[in-house]
Amino acid sequence: MSTQTEKIQELIALRQKARLGGGEKAIEKQHAKGKFTARERIAMLLDEGSFEEMDMFVEHRCYNFGMEKKRFLGDGVVTGSGTISGRLVYVFAQDFTVSAGSLSEMLASKICKVMDIAMKVGAPVIGLNDSGGARLQEGINALAGYAEIFQRNIMASGVIPQISAIMGPCAGGAVYSPALTDFTLMMEGSSYMFLTGPAVVKTVLGEDVTQEQLGGASVHSTKSGVTHFTASTEEEAIAMIKQLLSYIPQNNLERTPEKPCTDPINRMEDYLNEIIPENPNMPYDMYQVIAGITDNGEFFEIQPNFARNIIIGFARFNGQSVGIVANQPKQLAGVLDSNASRKAARFVRFCDCFNIPIVTLVDVPGFLPGTGQEYNAVILHGAKLLYAYGEATVPKITVTLRKSYGGSHIVMSCKQLRGDINYAWPSAEIAVMGAAGAASVLYAKEAKALKDEGKVEEAKAFIKEKEDEYTKLFANPYNAAKYGYIDDVIEPRNTRFRVIRALEQMRSKKQVNPAKKHGNIPL
Repeated sequence: MSTQTEKIQELIALRQKARLGGGEKAIEKQHAKGKFTARERIAMLLDEGSFEEMDMFVEHRCYNFGMEKKRFLGDGVVTGSGTISGRLVYVFAQDFTVSAGSLSEMLASKICKVMDIAMKVGAPVIGLNDSGGARLQEGINALAGYAEIFQRNIMASGVIPQISAIMGPCAGGAVYSPALTDFTLMMEGSSYMFLTGPAVVKTVLGEDVTQEQLGGASVHSTKSGVTHFTASTEEEAIAMIKQLLSYIPQNNLERTPEKPCTDPINRMEDYLNEIIPENPNMPYDMYQVIAGITDNGEFFEIQPNFARNIIIGFARFNGQSVGIVANQPKQLAGVLDSNASRKAARFVRFCDCFNIPIVTLVDVPGFLPGTGQEYNAVILHGAKLLYAYGEATVPKITVTLRKSYGGSHIVMSCKQLRGDINYAWPSAEIAVMGAAGAASVLYAKEAKALKDEGKVEEAKAFIKEKEDEYTKLFANPYNAAKYGYIDDVIEPRNTRFRVIRALEQMRSKKQVNPAKKHGNIPL
């Protein structure tokens, strides 16, 4: 056997060894938990045969606590590039079969390398996280590794899309990388995220809490808003990542992806003419409006279980990918609150980063009142949404369906926040406040005088008369249209066609913000 043949056989053997990660027993243990390995996940995610692995032969260089005897090729993370539906992506998948996927100096350097290359070529980065945290044997080197990753997350923000899937544990400093990325997905029942675990909580606060209660997918998808998606199986999680990528461009210099559209652009939905209830206090389902106007009624929702009084997600109009922000009258009457404001604000900023037009569907009676909201800084959170819309330079199309009152009217992409095309349905009520509230404020003295004279019924009739007067004057779209704040009042069933036309108009839009290092968004 020639020396060259021996070297090739050695290479093949080493590759086989690297692909086994922590070994057959560790792989069996991972499977026994109902979880796939890092390589199996990558194979599911990428187009068949497209994966180009990097740094397969990297090893850690730690000699503390007997680590010199525990060496595995690849050192606990699989990295490289491939394609999804033919589009280039970079990926890293932490390998729990190697030292529980714990982060070492060299593991971090592998992740940093793929992030650096992704930035150079302008392609998304997808991280599949499944790790026990920092590798304790490496001490400060492990912490430095985390910080190197975080710095790259920050530099990549707004340049290339970053997606994190939490496929298992993610605790301590490890949680910050997913938090810095654009979208996070968690596995129901088998993944968790928290800064301090149940044992520390018990020691410091005396509070008994499970990992699931502290940082499970249900907590972060409904209460904190940390995660954008949850999945019950890994196959479902991978499918969601692929679907998400289909709506967003490769980087901040590209246009959004387009698909051939088979849905007529002039399709009319007559039920939209009837969807607004006669009683202004009755709800209706905004999802039905979205289904009536988007291509084939398709809508890919983001954070569906968090702050459900506002809806965000991706759809297509005539094949063009857009972001949708919509108040939901079926939840808290569609009011804005702290969580809804920050949920929508971050989504608006993501769309603006990556040249995705924003369609806003408005039916908002105001901000949620009360000490709970004020103590939770609803002023700052509402200002985030105001800032996000005002800063955005992508095409912005706004349709006011019913209520649009006061400060909440302003923050929902009004004309003065550089809304490009602002439409209203005939049912729109655009005013400082609702008629009942306005009449009671404007004519409080007169009503009180009548009541003081014992004329209670006359006082009620007087206020009702003034309500009707206010409604006629202000609670309609025509007063705003008179001043040019609404570009047109449109028939509801024709909304799809008018939005598509507006988006076509705005394809060549160019708008630049003043030169600055960066703004100071109210955090």
